[in-house]
Amino acid sequence: MKIFTAQQIKQADENTLISQQITSLELMERAADKAFLALLKKYKNTSVSFKIFCGVGNNGGDGLVIARKLMEKEFDVQVFIVKYSSHFSSDFQENLKRLEKVENSTITFLEENSDFPELGTDVILIDSIFGIGLNRMLPKWIQDLIDNLNHSKLPIISIDIPTGMLANLPKINQSIIRASETLTFQHPKFSFFLPETAEYTGKVKVLDIDLDTTSLKSDIKLIKRKSIRKIYKSRKLFSHKGTFGHVLLAGGSKGMMGSMILSSKAALRAGAGKATALIPKSGNDILQIAVPELMTIRSEGKTKLSDFKKLSFTPEVICFGMGAGKDPKTVEFFEELIKSAKNPIVIDADGLNILSENKNLLKNIPANSVLTPHPKELQRLIGPWKNDFEKIEKTQNLALQHQLIILIKGYFTLVISGKKIFINPSGNPGMATAGSGDVLSGIIAGLMAQNYSPEHAAVMGVWIHGKAGDLAAKKNSQEAMVAGDISEFIGKVFLQLKN
Repeated sequence: MKIFTAQQIKQADENTLISQQITSLELMERAADKAFLALLKKYKNTSVSFKIFCGVGNNGGDGLVIARKLMEKEFDVQVFIVKYSSHFSSDFQENLKRLEKVENSTITFLEENSDFPELGTDVILIDSIFGIGLNRMLPKWIQDLIDNLNHSKLPIISIDIPTGMLANLPKINQSIIRASETLTFQHPKFSFFLPETAEYTGKVKVLDIDLDTTSLKSDIKLIKRKSIRKIYKSRKLFSHKGTFGHVLLAGGSKGMMGSMILSSKAALRAGAGKATALIPKSGNDILQIAVPELMTIRSEGKTKLSDFKKLSFTPEVICFGMGAGKDPKTVEFFEELIKSAKNPIVIDADGLNILSENKNLLKNIPANSVLTPHPKELQRLIGPWKNDFEKIEKTQNLALQHQLIILIKGYFTLVISGKKIFINPSGNPGMATAGSGDVLSGIIAGLMAQNYSPEHAAVMGVWIHGKAGDLAAKKNSQEAMVAGDISEFIGKVFLQLKN
């Protein structure tokens, strides 16, 4: 699913009017009707009342249509017009006239703090004040109104986007509606997925209003099961272990061998035909016992990676960094490893930390390699950022400069591949546990070994990782989940892809 900017959505509106030969008023009616039906489905057997706060633009017009339709179904509805301007959009004006004709309609204009209504209890608040066109600071009295609504603790349902949020611009220092639910039209907005703003949307429901987006292009996409199924490669009958590639996982140090166990198991669970761990001598027995399917190579270092030896085989992919540490000998080992790599590699954990302290090594990384930093590791690589948009811009610059694919891990992990951004919606807060990232790197490496392109492996890997985490949480709870649980459910995710 493509994610469009506010400007593109406006263009889609205009395209729809032309291609479908309808008026903007008819399109507003269509969109608001979808929101109304969603509300009716949720509240039809309840005795709740609605207080609907409408701006004087087209988002407010949507709210007026919703109000009229709820009144026609005999819900108790009060409408409050947030008059931030004396200029009303033409479609807003027309729907205001229609609402005024509804018997017993209650409409109140708000122009300052003293006009704020008592909110009561057993009330559903509808936020239809500002839509995706907002690109500026709100007047103080409207911010006070937003604070008043938020502090009420009543459910708030935002129409298209929470008021105060900017669809595709950095968050500004102002009040934002903290919605319980957002009913958004056609496509979710980019800000719905960023750490600074995602918390304001509540549950997001996307309502299809048949906008004409055929001529619009976007470099931002939401990863969906449908798109993963297109990437997925089913296995042929006469395959063998060599068909599915050989992963070399290099890492580990004294007290940190668990990370190598986690990533190795994940690579094999993701379908790699063979996996070899290149580890310090002290980790050999640990790995052999914990992962019997795994082969091992011991470096000369007893407790840390050191003294790189030329490999006797050429792996399809190398995955480096899990628990490796940053000893000077390990840094030398890493440098020799990446120089020897014939294919794109996966770099995680201490591999990223070594890069952040030795930026000159970036030039030696094979093109299309995948970096998997969590926020702190990313900050060490690109420096601090002022907001989420600057963070993404800096990450894209690094990715483009060195031809890398970089993950921005989080609740909605972003895969940055050149100018393209893929947003992963799978996963849950229970995955914020030690070793979860090691599992993810193993999954991506396992997919790359099977000849998935690095971009496809990264996109598919984060989605599988999140889905497996969701299944693990259902069984064990978010609180009790550990990283190893995620690997145990990778197989069930593959089964779901086939069905």
